Amino acid sequence: MAYNPDLTKRIEATLGLFPEEFVQKKMFGGIAFLYKGKMTVGTINQDVMVRVMGAKMETVLQMAHVRPMDFTGTPMKEFVFVSEGGYQTEEQLHYWVELGLEHAKNKLGE
Repeated sequence: MAYNPDLTKRIEATLGLFPEEFVQKKMFGGIAFLYKGKMTVGTINQDVMVRVMGAKMETVLQMAHVRPMDFTGTPMKEFVFVSEGGYQTEEQLHYWVELGLEHAKNKLGE
């Protein structure tokens, strides 16, 4: 299994709290959620992957349970992985979804 189905369901439930529409797609060997074609958050194995605004990357990477997304062996620009300790509560998960949605809206000029 390349993603955690329970975590995916939690993300889906959190996305349901937002008025925006999201599309689920298989990406990076896991599941990603896209807003208007832009990846926001997703799951790979037990991690949440999140798109983060470049200006916020340094701060976000200093947070506990966060590391650069190195899916290809090299850190990917504006992507992070969040391990299980960083999304235990619904409030934590909501934060990551907001951060990913912020990135997508910024890329779309919204």
